[in-house]
Amino acid sequence: MFDLGSATASMSRLVTGVRDDQLGAPTPCNDWTVTQLLAHIHQFTAVFTTNARKQTARPPTTLVDDWRTSMPHDLGELAEAWRQPSAWEGRTSAGGVDMDAATNALVAVEELTVHGWDLARATGQIFSPADDELSRVDEFVTMFGGAENGPYGPAVPVPPDADRVQTVIARTGRDPGWTR
Repeated sequence: MFDLGSATASMSRLVTGVRDDQLGAPTPCNDWTVTQLLAHIHQFTAVFTTNARKQTARPPTTLVDDWRTSMPHDLGELAEAWRQPSAWEGRTSAGGVDMDAATNALVAVEELTVHGWDLARATGQIFSPADDELSRVDEFVTMFGGAENGPYGPAVPVPPDADRVQTVIARTGRDPGWTR
């Protein structure tokens, strides 16, 4: 069991830092704008919250009008849902893949961390994930892709002086040098 609170708090800060003039900007996510990335974040927040609660729900597919207030609230609910011991029991699904609940929480941290980096890069915000979040993303990449293939494509080479965030992001298949 681990706490998703730091990752959800970081994402909440990033979400509320998005300006209206940035909504149409590109992101490191292929062909996604900031608006589309925010909609995806809102969607997976709902999915991982209902997974923790062993419920089913239809997550939003578009960005809701009150996203600046509803998303931080929903991200807080996500963290709280995974603080319950029952969240870590049984099996659930993420992206159509059946898995045990602990692995589902690992996927949630990966989504929060990588898409947090995406959102920060696209909007010029600072992103400083906790070491344990980066370790969980490393664990996710090893579990689902191995050393050469990340969830978003082949691992991207990094220079020897790359920091830990750059190295982990590169393992996922993202270019840590991406700029808007």
